[in-house]
Amino acid sequence: MQKSDALVIGAGIAGIGTAIRLALKGFNVKVFEGNAYAGGKLSEFEQHGYRFDAGPSLFTMPQYVDELFKLAGKNPADYFTYQKLDVVCRYFYPDGTHINAYADQDKFAAEVNQKTGEPKGAVYSYNRNSARIYKVTNHVFLEQSLHRLQTYLNSKTLQSILRLFQIDALRSMSKANEHFFNDERLVQFYNRYATYNGSNPYDAPATLNVIPHLEQHFGAYFPKGGMYSITASLVNLAQDLGVQFNYNSPVDEIVLKNNKATGVIVNSSFVAADIVISNMDVWFTYRKLLKQHPQLFPSNILSQERSSSALIFYWGIQKKFEQLDLHNIFFSANYKAEFDAIWKQQTIFNDPTVYVNISSKYEEADAPGGCENWFVMINVPANTGQNWDKLIAEARIYIIQKLSAQLGDNIEEFIATESILDPRLIESRTSSYQGSLYGTSSNNRFAAFLRHANRSSKISNLYFCGGSVHPGGGIPLALLSAKIVSEWVD
Repeated sequence: MQKSDALVIGAGIAGIGTAIRLALKGFNVKVFEGNAYAGGKLSEFEQHGYRFDAGPSLFTMPQYVDELFKLAGKNPADYFTYQKLDVVCRYFYPDGTHINAYADQDKFAAEVNQKTGEPKGAVYSYNRNSARIYKVTNHVFLEQSLHRLQTYLNSKTLQSILRLFQIDALRSMSKANEHFFNDERLVQFYNRYATYNGSNPYDAPATLNVIPHLEQHFGAYFPKGGMYSITASLVNLAQDLGVQFNYNSPVDEIVLKNNKATGVIVNSSFVAADIVISNMDVWFTYRKLLKQHPQLFPSNILSQERSSSALIFYWGIQKKFEQLDLHNIFFSANYKAEFDAIWKQQTIFNDPTVYVNISSKYEEADAPGGCENWFVMINVPANTGQNWDKLIAEARIYIIQKLSAQLGDNIEEFIATESILDPRLIESRTSSYQGSLYGTSSNNRFAAFLRHANRSSKISNLYFCGGSVHPGGGIPLALLSAKIVSEWVD
């Protein structure tokens, strides 16, 4: 019997995951990628002896990667290995407080108590609340489509629906965190998790306080070879399963016949398909690949507020800083003002929170001897026409001043090489509209229900995966979107 043909647009992590799952279902799968490499945001580059992971730098819930190998009857360790972190992240506050976010709950509670005076019980209580939200939401909101009737026709879903009052959707993340903690440093600590999906903790619902559970309960990990090894290992698996990757092959159009996807146009040639899956940002999928069919656009979804973006400096640093770890956060002295700048003024705050990732702490070959590779990121607004050249120059000064003051060294003197990624480049390289990292924001209580479905309701045989559709952005959720697509194809 002839295999059905599935075409995947985009070799981001969700596109690769979808290709693997469909190949295992017997599809003949072809992936078309506009870039010369796979991974989308989860890519890498080298510069003057320094290797950098270009995008996502925090690895949680590795079971979703392992699952793909196990489904294929493979041993994940033959393709991909990782180690659990004892310290998830180091936090540096303007008042000189340093907090190690230990993976062990008891050690972290003791650290918080010692550094801030908050009782250990406050941490335990918070973690129980986060776990409760996860238990209620995971089965319905994350692992299944919200847009299929059968999702709501089982006992697990019914149980979750009856407990929806427990997900804390009626107040903001920040209000909830102020309820759990008296110390402003702990409120700021937990407010930061809103940035994991590009949202504002002062507007986003407290349901997002589920995110700490994903990190602190399931743990954080470092993949051997860096984050890009996730992409490389999954591409290897996909190729072993017969998936064909076509690079430097941007798709120009999704071809429809009677509102049914029949294939795509690539390099002026028509490639037929039984199903088409877009891993491209849903905004560009419609506005670029389906531009001849505006009557089929989901206008309300395409006009939603976008998530925040990022400004990243990749620095080769000619010194080792022993006080830093793999993940490091340097907090702003005025968190509310920082988020107001991003979301209300659409600009960069003059005291931004700075994230520094240094993979050479675990992978020494990522930097020359005695040196470190710094991935330095701040949250910034999506691109709506700001003067980015001016904003980048100013932000660079703010960041260097902040890090120099905290670390007691003039950081500028140690920068041997530099590369910059801003919202404009994020959009052009990854087809992420306005450079937003997570598609739409989650700044209202109904955000989970407002994301685009994983299948078109108006176009037959057209499916969607990736961070701009349900269930959201980040590696775990992107891989879950692939799972949802493969189940819906059935």
